[in-house]
Amino acid sequence: MKDPRDIIIKPVVSEKSYALMETDVYTFQVHVDASKPEIHDAIEAIWGVKVLKVNTLNRKGKYQRTRNSNRIGQRPHTKRAIVTLAAGSKIPLFES
Repeated sequence: MKDPRDIIIKPVVSEKSYALMETDVYTFQVHVDASKPEIHDAIEAIWGVKVLKVNTLNRKGKYQRTRNSNRIGQRPHTKRAIVTLAAGSKIPLFES
């Protein structure tokens, strides 16, 4: 079994993800090879909350042109997981 902290890389910080946090929906950047059951188990293992649903989306890396040589490179591909928790469950990510 993989370590849960290797599956969940970091939370996504954006206006849309902050708005979803009020409805117990959290967004994380996850490992590209992680499956929905692995993400489900990792969230429950790290924070001890009840997960209802996991949606994933793959994001293709953008092409970048270098400044001097005009070569084309590409940023890495990423994967995001949108995790819906049970009513009343909270993850203390950005609580002050």
